[in-house]
Amino acid sequence: MKKFAIAAASAMLGATLLFAASVPSAYAAGKVDCDAVMNELNSGKHAKEVAKDLSISTSSVYRCKKHAKEAAKASTSAMTAGTKGTMPRAPEAAPTTK
Repeated sequence: MKKFAIAAASAMLGATLLFAASVPSAYAAGKVDCDAVMNELNSGKHAKEVAKDLSISTSSVYRCKKHAKEAAKASTSAMTAGTKGTMPRAPEAAPTTK
């Protein structure tokens, strides 16, 4: 009887894990269009208004805002890193010997 209970519990655990792995994540279904969010924010709307208009949470609005800020910072640092350094030198004239 004890072996049967262990086998049944193991089978139920296996079935539960199999089912959980096959169900897509709830977060994957709710992708947020950050471009639309940023367009709304740049037009002067508040985060709460944008969230209501796009039917998303305010935390999603703030997350998009954070990602946009990080992307802008990364592109700015990449641009300044490209301009740092020395200017390329003009090719030197070859000495003439006669």
